[in-house]
Amino acid sequence: MARSTRPVVHYMATRPDGTVPPTCEHLARYYSGLGETIPTVNLADHIGETVDHPSPGQKWYTDKPFSYFHMYARPGEILERLEERWPVRLWEVEPLGETGNWGNDFAPYWLMSHQIRVVREVEAWHAFGHRGMQVLAVLAQLPDLARQWAEEWAADPEGTRRTYKAWETRVEDTRALTSWAFCRARYSRREAGLQTANQLAGDAAAQAATDAGAGPHAVALIRLRARCLVAGQLMFDRIRTGEYEQSIRGLLLGAGLDTPAPVPA
Repeated sequence: MARSTRPVVHYMATRPDGTVPPTCEHLARYYSGLGETIPTVNLADHIGETVDHPSPGQKWYTDKPFSYFHMYARPGEILERLEERWPVRLWEVEPLGETGNWGNDFAPYWLMSHQIRVVREVEAWHAFGHRGMQVLAVLAQLPDLARQWAEEWAADPEGTRRTYKAWETRVEDTRALTSWAFCRARYSRREAGLQTANQLAGDAAAQAATDAGAGPHAVALIRLRARCLVAGQLMFDRIRTGEYEQSIRGLLLGAGLDTPAPVPA
């Protein structure tokens, strides 16, 4: 019996207005500084249509700010080459005509073409991988969570500092975030999604904690807690088997701290 294979779906990320960002931000800044207009395409204007590249570059090199349509078969990596990683809009597209990539490590999930068909817009959470809905839910909760954590710190500074210090030491000793989460994200093609979620979580928590009056040391640890929490949610399915791995996942989700972490769906 023949083994069925799922069709490959290709995705492109655009700016919030639907326009395709440059394939090379450095070249875009350089040419913009010379007063040149960088061509682009608004995918929102072409749903269901075939679109030709307005000014194609050499196949398949980045010789212009916008050289080709750059699409991904792994949406968890789609944010990796964007200067403004969030917010974005996400589109399912179909490559047409001749295609290529840069080979080597990029071959499994990168593809370039000078012609595409815009199939449809999909929910932006896919850019974080298949657990993107859980990630966005955590990011939405983080300002309130960070304020709550800051209030707990203010109510019992010494006790909270000891609790966080013990947790931080375990996170560092096990490399729960820097090794476990990021290595598993790399292997499952969610590295760009994790990097983006990590930055968004840290910034949101630090701002909320600062606004709540937390001191620099408390803000730093609350920021670390937020980064770990979002990593634990994104990589929940990849860090789960065995007693030790479950302890790593627990650390990421805040085990040992007083406030229970949100339970993933």
